[in-house]
Amino acid sequence: MSSILLLVVGLSAFLTGYRIYSKFLARRIYRLDPDFETPAHEFEDGVDFVPTNKHVLFGHHFTSVAGAAPIVGPAIAVIWGWLPAFLWVVLGTIFAGAVHDFGALWISTRHKANSVGTLAESLVGSRARVLFLLIIFFLLLLVNAVFAVVIADRLIGSPGAVLPVWGTLAIALVVGVLIYRARVGILWPSVGALLLIYGLIWLGQYVPFELPDLFSFSPTQAQLAAAGGDTAAAAVAAQTDGVRAGWIIVLFTYAFFASVLPVWLLLQPRDYINSHQLFLALAIISLGIVVTNPQVVAPAINGELPADAPNWFPLLFITIACGAISGFHGLVASGTSSKQLDRETDARYVGYGGMIGEGTLAVTSILATTAGFALLVGVDGWHEHYGSWASASRGATTAFVNGVGALAEGIGLPPRVAVIFAAVVVISFAATTMDTGMRLQRYIISELGAQYRVKIVQNRWIATLIAVASCAVLALGIDRGAGGMRLWPLFGTTNQLTAGLTLLVITLFLLRSGRAVWPVVVPMAFLLFMTTWAMVGNLIRYFTESQVLLLAVGGAIFVLELWLVFEAVLAFRSRYGTRATGDPETTS
Repeated sequence: MSSILLLVVGLSAFLTGYRIYSKFLARRIYRLDPDFETPAHEFEDGVDFVPTNKHVLFGHHFTSVAGAAPIVGPAIAVIWGWLPAFLWVVLGTIFAGAVHDFGALWISTRHKANSVGTLAESLVGSRARVLFLLIIFFLLLLVNAVFAVVIADRLIGSPGAVLPVWGTLAIALVVGVLIYRARVGILWPSVGALLLIYGLIWLGQYVPFELPDLFSFSPTQAQLAAAGGDTAAAAVAAQTDGVRAGWIIVLFTYAFFASVLPVWLLLQPRDYINSHQLFLALAIISLGIVVTNPQVVAPAINGELPADAPNWFPLLFITIACGAISGFHGLVASGTSSKQLDRETDARYVGYGGMIGEGTLAVTSILATTAGFALLVGVDGWHEHYGSWASASRGATTAFVNGVGALAEGIGLPPRVAVIFAAVVVISFAATTMDTGMRLQRYIISELGAQYRVKIVQNRWIATLIAVASCAVLALGIDRGAGGMRLWPLFGTTNQLTAGLTLLVITLFLLRSGRAVWPVVVPMAFLLFMTTWAMVGNLIRYFTESQVLLLAVGGAIFVLELWLVFEAVLAFRSRYGTRATGDPETTS
């Protein structure tokens, strides 16, 4: 199968979805009103509520939602074959993910830029707000823990990426001061930052950095068994655990300070710089595919799955989360983007269009891991890498980095620089998600403190400490960080569950407004069914494997889901049994 053909089919489908289906949603379902006064104008304060050019807002929104998940999920899921992964990414993006992101942005704009949790209270009931906040807390807990492990593993696997990754922080601080304090125009700091970062990427090949083993873990029985009784090999694995734990602690220490620093000083300029890296990375990957045209050697449907690989149904729809639909996107859309929407009609471009960009990243991940990676290691090497579910999960970013490196090398980048470039892309995207997730988790903890009048957790330092500590415990509590990717199925399940519940809130609002609901109800029902099925499977597996921590977290999320759905059913029966029309606040 030609990788160029798959790239063209994917991009053409996304373009068609945006031009036709998003226009239908805008006109017939969400009924966007160009004269509606958005919260950015109604509450304009120059800080949070700022009317923003739709192209600038698109860049902010896209960068905030486009983390490493649309890279990691597809890189794992191709073990089932490239065809199921490709179809779910393309169709899921067009008919589920983009509908969700568009709807979350629109409904928040219609309700004074309130978050999804607050909307749940107004549309379902007072208990629903707390239930939703708790589900969001667990989602962010998993997001931050998963991406800390992903970043730590990549820093271990790519020592040359350490310098450019941490150098980007210093560059972002300087850019923030130049733009917001020295009032320098945005163009030259942006150009200078990009040049400096790529200078550091080139320099990284000569200045690799490896964190020393700070913990000196002893080999576990599992490591001895995996090494076939070879104590030297088991000792190396234990040493890697110690280095990984060290990086995780360093990352959460950074995340603590990043979460409490003024947003203009680090996070905003860093997101802005990373947006340039994102677009450039997509361009390089796509150009590499066009120039080299590597063949997709992975089977379309893998009929010889490894013994430890779960069935693709329903796990495919959970493993590929952000690349097709993501509840995390709804948190961003209703948490920040809705406060900056200049005109309601811009929601189509920012919300639906932003998810199309995420889907494009997921398609390139599929091609990089099934074609670019095979270009480097050959057909046998590809099958060896995907010879077990454990290998596919642990080596997801390795397959992507090496695949992108091979494609970048095909257009003239030196091999070592190409691999470092790909590693920096993965780490930067994961760090952006982790930064946003940690700050959002602090907000959630403070909001829960306000709900129950616990003043101490409303303090931003205490709330941040709780957020960081809980995420670090989860990340390090699964086999000393070595089993961190065991969190991925639970993360994907919770992420998709949150998306399904957000679609449920949008559905109730559409019913109250007397509008058609099928474009939202269909993906909602599909997601809630799949996540419930997957969650039951997760809990059974955690119980049989005696994974007490994962069993406790997953069980709590499952109970909250059932409770919130039950509350929604009661609300529907009592308040939305008959459609109301003419509500001036909810109709356009």
